[in-house]
Amino acid sequence: MAIPGFQEFMRPILEFAADGNEHRMSEARDHIALRFGLTPEDLAEMLPSGRAPKFANRVAWAKFHLGKAGLLQSPQRGVFRITNKGRHALEIHAGKIGLYSLERFADGATDNAGNTSRFSAIGTTERSDDTPQEQLEQAYEQLRASLATDLLERIKAASPKFFEDLVVKLLLKMGYGGPAADGGQTTPVGADEGIDGIINEDRLGLDVIYLQAKRWEHQVGRPEVQRFVGALHGQRARKGIFITTSGFTREASEYVRRIDPKVVLIDGDTLVNLMIDFNLGVSVETSYEIKRVDSDFFAEE
Repeated sequence: MAIPGFQEFMRPILEFAADGNEHRMSEARDHIALRFGLTPEDLAEMLPSGRAPKFANRVAWAKFHLGKAGLLQSPQRGVFRITNKGRHALEIHAGKIGLYSLERFADGATDNAGNTSRFSAIGTTERSDDTPQEQLEQAYEQLRASLATDLLERIKAASPKFFEDLVVKLLLKMGYGGPAADGGQTTPVGADEGIDGIINEDRLGLDVIYLQAKRWEHQVGRPEVQRFVGALHGQRARKGIFITTSGFTREASEYVRRIDPKVVLIDGDTLVNLMIDFNLGVSVETSYEIKRVDSDFFAEE
């Protein structure tokens, strides 16, 4: 099932803490996962960045907002318990507790030091089921997708020779070829015999990889891949990479899984994402750092 939005977890966390005992976040996560019937696959789902589980992230943000509103307090790191205001919120509010509800409860809320604070939704609205971190990652994915589309359009508008050079440069960026200047090269036009480029697999040149680059609009089918494999046999080659600006048919993909030599197929989407990952044809416009508290800094002997 889809993981509920983080606001759906606010009331269950409060009810879980209503016994007045101190609880750890791991206990809260186990309780909520059981309550919503989440499967191991649900719990393993990651944020778009792949750096944190979505479920754990949403539980943490729900607990954060409850604490910001004064309904929970943290007597020590990693532990929380309900406050009198939290109990009062459960008594007077029978339905869902979300960000809009918390703004009511937050007036005059105090933090752990007894200071009065005003609740802030930290850029999240009552209508959003995504945490601020998820919203940031989704915006990043949208910007990346737009960049990938722009890159692919520019590659398709370039000459075949530019595309062949680009493929060699990309593999060099990925670490193939080693430090030598002649670690990878395109083959002369008219003398390629079905091979567009050659690159060393390692810096010593113990093995080589042969390249085919097709700047096409329509999908590459099995016949084109078979011709490339025939060219590899002519070179007694064991490894090849076929790169296109379009895609590959299912028959072509199934064919390369059954043959020797080993052939890797890279379609247009994979190509431009590799260019972004390895900073080829792109430059950094702006960087944002997401920081967290350094617990070691505050640890006292």
